[in-house]
Amino acid sequence: MRLFRLAPAAAAAALVLVLPHEATPHARVHPADADPGELFGASCRIRVDGSRVTAYCHNPYPATDQVTLHVECARWWDLDSDGSPVDAGPAQTVELTGRCWSDVGSAWVSHRRAD
Repeated sequence: MRLFRLAPAAAAAALVLVLPHEATPHARVHPADADPGELFGASCRIRVDGSRVTAYCHNPYPATDQVTLHVECARWWDLDSDGSPVDAGPAQTVELTGRCWSDVGSAWVSHRRAD
């Protein structure tokens, strides 16, 4: 009997975990690592919609930023992926996409200075 009382709560928690959400924009550049006079790092917004991930990165700075999308899938049998680096030039916006077969566990964008 108690199992049936907990089932609606478990179903509601599962729905909250798989609904699409939008992450806040951020650049993964630590201020301590960067020269204070030299600004760097594209601003990225990540959207997860079911099994698909889309990231838009805009670089407002003069240095080219190589951005890479990383997708970690929720299921153990689903393959995680690391995308190819894409150059985000000065004042340029780039789109990065990735996906899982089932649900997305997490997604993030890494940054690197282009040579």
